[in-house]
Amino acid sequence: MNIAYFDCFAGISGNMILGALIDLGVPADFLEENIRNLPLDAFHIEISTAGRMGIHGSHVHVAVADKDKPARNYRDIRSLIDNSVLSDRVKGLSLEVFGRLADVEASIHNSPKEDVHFHELGGVDAIVDVVGAALGVEWLGIDKISASEIPVGKGFVTCQHGTLPIPAPATLSLLDGIPVYGTGVSRELVTPTGAAILTSLCRDFGPMPKMLIRQVGYGVGTRDLEEIPNLLRVVLGEPHSITEADSVTIVETNIDDMNPEIFGFVMERLFEDGALDVIWVPVFMKKNRPGTMVQVICDETDREAVVRRILSETTATGVRHYRVERTKLPRKLREATTSYGKVRVKEFSDPSGRTFQVPEYEDCKKIALEQNVPLKLVYQTIVKEIS
Repeated sequence: MNIAYFDCFAGISGNMILGALIDLGVPADFLEENIRNLPLDAFHIEISTAGRMGIHGSHVHVAVADKDKPARNYRDIRSLIDNSVLSDRVKGLSLEVFGRLADVEASIHNSPKEDVHFHELGGVDAIVDVVGAALGVEWLGIDKISASEIPVGKGFVTCQHGTLPIPAPATLSLLDGIPVYGTGVSRELVTPTGAAILTSLCRDFGPMPKMLIRQVGYGVGTRDLEEIPNLLRVVLGEPHSITEADSVTIVETNIDDMNPEIFGFVMERLFEDGALDVIWVPVFMKKNRPGTMVQVICDETDREAVVRRILSETTATGVRHYRVERTKLPRKLREATTSYGKVRVKEFSDPSGRTFQVPEYEDCKKIALEQNVPLKLVYQTIVKEIS
């Protein structure tokens, strides 16, 4: 299993991501050959070695023959990618990035998502950055990506819409739910393209995970900053133990004055909001009142949605939230053929290296209802067959 850690100590941009991946070994020729499957204007990926404060890496510049093309809208870009011969994984990631960009632009400019004009973000260089990043991740065989907290600059930036504050509105929207911190750098450290790619690639932001380091790549930013080296560092490696580690957010509150019938409904909605687990814990509160502690485990990116749901759907007037580290067994989801047909199965590896498999509950439930068979019989039969 290959894992990558994006160390964004100087922010992030599309060409910095592409540069770091190329520095890790992704061939520029491979990127150009695949991206040329899209009907784009003539372009060439120019790679150079550059240094920032003594650290050298790869700098990427996308040279475009014709920069006077009209701005593409989301519909145009989606059609370009959908109709290409790129792999499903590359298509999916590329479309997720542009879909996120379209969502925030539509919200900011109060326009339909399909008709959002990307201006700078719809240019050939931005498309090359996005599709190139997806191709690079696939070429390197990266299975999981995490990233550091994100630094942001200050001041103003000039774009198609005029002079905007830094971080730009689109960038801030894309970083919703992501841990960020301010710096004294009067430059745009995080671009919308960089933010969209990073938040599509990973959902775990924090310290570097436990890993055996295999390679380190540096993507060099265009500007030479005075305060910090303008670089993106990507560390490629593999887990150093049989267990995996990540971080999640816990959101919790105590409730002692709500109709218990509401709890079931709230649980369903929390899972729709991205909760990984929802727990009701019986507790005794002040004045010896019996109550319920609501505890929700979620990714940091889903924290705001979970908090909003609790405060709007329950009688809680406040919540607590904090980050925790998790250690978990490696797992993968596969499809197994059983006497009931195709069933999704979770496969785990324990610390001794032995594997065991557990059928997906929802699949077992569906079979039990459709065939009028006891759920426990379905479960026992499938476990026996897949073992």
